[in-house]
Order: sequence, then structure tokens, then C-alpha cells
Amino acid sequence: MGPSIRPQARVKLLETHAQDELLAAVDAYNRGDYREVLPALQRLAKRGEAIAQHLLGQMLLHGEGVAQDPVQATRWYRRAAAQGQAEAQFDLGVCYADGRGVPQDQTQAAKWFRKAAQREDPYAQFNLGTCYARGEGVRQDYARAAQWFRKAAEQEHPDAQFNLGILYNTGKGLPQDSAQAARWFREAAEQGHAEAQFSLGVMCDEGAGVPHSATEAAEWFHKAAENGLAEAQLSLAVMCDNGQGVPQDRRQALKWCQEAAEQGLAEAQYLFSVMCEPEEGTPEHNAQAAEWLRKAAEQGQDDAQLTLGLHYTKGRAVPQDPAQAAHWFQAAAEQGNASAQHLLALSFADGEGVPQDYAQAAQWLRKAADQGDASAQCSLGIRYANGEGVPQDDEQAAKWFRAAAEQGDADAQFNLGLSFLDGEGVTEDHAQAANWMRKAAEQGHPEAQYLLGLMLADGTGVEQDSVRAYAWLNLSANRGDEDGEADRDSLAESMTPEQISQAKALSQELDSSIKQ
Repeated sequence: MGPSIRPQARVKLLETHAQDELLAAVDAYNRGDYREVLPALQRLAKRGEAIAQHLLGQMLLHGEGVAQDPVQATRWYRRAAAQGQAEAQFDLGVCYADGRGVPQDQTQAAKWFRKAAQREDPYAQFNLGTCYARGEGVRQDYARAAQWFRKAAEQEHPDAQFNLGILYNTGKGLPQDSAQAARWFREAAEQGHAEAQFSLGVMCDEGAGVPHSATEAAEWFHKAAENGLAEAQLSLAVMCDNGQGVPQDRRQALKWCQEAAEQGLAEAQYLFSVMCEPEEGTPEHNAQAAEWLRKAAEQGQDDAQLTLGLHYTKGRAVPQDPAQAAHWFQAAAEQGNASAQHLLALSFADGEGVPQDYAQAAQWLRKAADQGDASAQCSLGIRYANGEGVPQDDEQAAKWFRAAAEQGDADAQFNLGLSFLDGEGVTEDHAQAANWMRKAAEQGHPEAQYLLGLMLADGTGVEQDSVRAYAWLNLSANRGDEDGEADRDSLAESMTPEQISQAKALSQELDSSIKQ
């Protein structure tokens, strides 16, 4: 459920045929002439006039013209409520819910909300629905919550309309129905309900329950943002920055992101820090960005914690400090951030900022690897291959190399190629070795380029091809590999000038495709 805030006790005047004295007292109360009206309300309340009893309770509860006295206020509410005065029943329920003038008692609160709700009081219907949604004073029951929210929503209660939309959107107590959710969000949004405006914007952006429209989404985000909703301000900032649904406008993006950040929204603080950095690049500007980054990190925003850790690693806008880097990597890692888990593992492996501990390194690598982080999978494979922090196990090494290689990690493709070449952890298969070496080589991996060149030269796992072998060895040599240069030149002795020319042209083509 979205937040449901109980409205404060309020006065809703009903048509009455009471005496002129009562009507005059009500008029005086509405004008705020509390001292003038007090004697009349006291007389009328003692005579049993329910409206006067309720108003006298209001004055005592809020200190309007009299000393504030919640205990006396609830006594007058109770007298009016016993006569069936819906507003008094509602306000007595609020007092029980909040523990004002009476011991806090959610069961009593729900009881009085029900009495007022049955008299068609929309505020009481909304609060009773909230009791059922939260299981406060009654057994939690989303279906009953929906019934009472609907009654209040049909009387134009915006919070009830919003909550009814949430129940339709989540399928709690009602069949999931995005169209109905959007309908009720729109009803509340058109009354200025900020959260409903934001929720309707999200549905427009996603095309859920309504036709997809980035423009309409931006319009609703803008309305909610102007109403001060931080989440909407952040969403609007992103749309302004990307030119989605609105003209691209960096200044507007920064403005809305900063407003959300200043309200304490951690995601906005993180994004604002990222958006600020390229604006000026001065030390002062970087320090400001780092301060916003820290605010987000201290609220537990894991991407901010990860980035702050990287800043401490590099000494960017903060003093270089491996211990602080490891601290923030661990904070993000413990929230399940796979990149942070991998970096924390490297900190333990290298003893950077923490005592060197290969077992801890392997544990954090596994957490990241299990989440599909390809770099961590490759690193874990290396740990198994070398027996660092885990028992040496070539099969486990090959397993993790394959997991990362299939995601396109060049180092893992190279290592998996070596596993197939040497038959370590897998059945020796030179064709598979050549296949994985080629994949890594095509991503610019220099050692894979060299070994692929040798395999092509010897016909190991592939058809012998001196032209292609020369091309790959030439790439390796151009990257400073002395062995690649020597083997290329040795191969050239058995090639014709035409083959060498073809090989050099192919090498340039391969180099261009890798750079792209």
C-alpha cells in the first residue's frame, strides 16, 4: 500500500433544524470567534445538542479559545458520537488511533471509524479501509479495504481513489486491472493528488492500462513535481536529460534532480552527483558532486556506495584511501551489488584496505558470480585454477570460465580456450580451443591473438592457414608482443610475397573491426 495519511479531525457541517442559537454558534465558530462562541456551545452541549458537543470537543482538542485538553475533548466527542453524529464518531476514532485524550487503541479506532463510515462519511470510510489494508484494529483484509476505499472514492476522496488504484495495480483484494488502476489514479490526479499524478505518469510511460505516451507521462510528472513529490522530480529530471517526452534540457534536468536531492531522495542525490561532475570539472565542483554522492551513500544507495568506493580508490575528489574504498565496497556488497562484491573480493585478494584474505576474496567472488557478473565469474575461475582461497579444481575453473565466456568476457574466453587446449577441467578439444581463442582475439585480447595465430600456423584445431596466422600474429606483434613478432617473421619465411601482402591487408581489416 502507498502511504495513507489520516486526515486531521475536521468539521463538516450538516444541514440542521436546530434552534437559532445553535445556528448562530456554528456561524461564530466558522468565523473563528472562539471566545465569543464558547459560552453558547457549552450551554448547547450540556442540553444535548450533538453538533455543539462535537464543536466543543474540537475547541478543546486544538486549544481554540480554551486551554487544550484532549481528555475533555474526547468526552464531548463520545457524547456526540453516541447520538450518531458521524463527524464526532470519526474524530473519536482518530483520537483512539493516535492516543490523544484516550489510551491508544486501534480496535476502538476501527470501531468508531466503522460507525461513521456506515453513515457515509468518506473520511471514515477511507480510514476504515486503511485499517483493513494495514491490519490495524481489524484482521488484515484487502478485499474489505477495497470495498471501503471504493465507497470513499465514489465520494471524491482523493486518497481513497489513489489507494483503490494501488489495489487494482497490485491485484490485492481485487483482480489485477491496470486500466482500472489508471482510471482511479487519474481521478485522484485531477484533484491534485501528487502520488496519483506520479503513478499515472509511470503508467503512461510504461503503457500500462493506458496508451504509451512519454509526453503525457512527462506532463503528469511535472504536475507531481510542482506539488513537491521527490520521486516525480527525479523522473522528470531523467526525462529532461534524455529528451524523453519533453525537449532535452540539461538545466531543467539539473534543477529537478537537485530539488529531489535536497528533499533527501537518495537516488536523486546519486544521480545529481553523476550529473554534476562533467559540468565544470573543477576541484570545487568535483567536491560538491562527491558531497552529494556521500549523502546518497550514507542513506544506503548501493550504486552511490560503489562509486564512492571507486573515488577513494582513485583519490578522486576525496583523499586516496584503500580502507575507505573497501568500507564502501562492503556496504554496497552487503546489499547485493555484484560489482561491489567483485571489487571487495579484489580488495581482499590484494590486501588493499583490508587484511589479505584469499578465502574472503573467493566468497565475495562467488556471490557476484552467482548473480551473473562475468568479470567475477572469470576471476572465480582463476581462483579455482590456482587454488587461491578455494581447493584447486580445474572442473570448477572451466565451469566459471564458460559462464563468463558465454557472456562475452574476453579473458574468460581465452582461459576457456586454454582449458580445451590442455584438457584441464574439460575433455581436450582443439577445435573448441580455437573457437574460444578466436572469440577472445576478435575482442582484442593480445594473448588470444598470439595463440590463435600459432594454431592457424600449425593447423591445431583449425585448417592450416598461413595468411590468417600471419594476420593474427601481426596484430599481436603490433601490440608489443616480442614472441608474436618473432613467430610472425619466422612464418613469413615460408610465405610468398603475395601471401604476405594478403596477410597484412587482412591484419588491417581485423584491427579496424576490433577498434570498432
